[in-house]
Amino acid sequence: MQCQTVLPGIECTFWGKQGCIFTNGSCQTIVENCEGCDRIVTGTIGQVCNAYPAPVKKWSNGICNFASHVKIEIKVEDTKMNPLKASKKASGAKKKK
Repeated sequence: MQCQTVLPGIECTFWGKQGCIFTNGSCQTIVENCEGCDRIVTGTIGQVCNAYPAPVKKWSNGICNFASHVKIEIKVEDTKMNPLKASKKASGAKKKK
């Protein structure tokens, strides 16, 4: 349904027949960590996230999973493989039928 309070006319998953079903009946403004995100929109109460109504909760456990401006570096460790398995894999050994 469409939001009628903070982002009038925008589709919102938290808007129901009785109004906003989120805590305090409204979205919350963004936090400092949200600065630079593509999901920030300006509503009637200021800048809010269009993906989640409570940015504080998303950032409380680390990085927000909706953050478009944060890049996560994945460290890949070189795993040691058994030399026998490595040689079989390199030779393209197939299973017998």
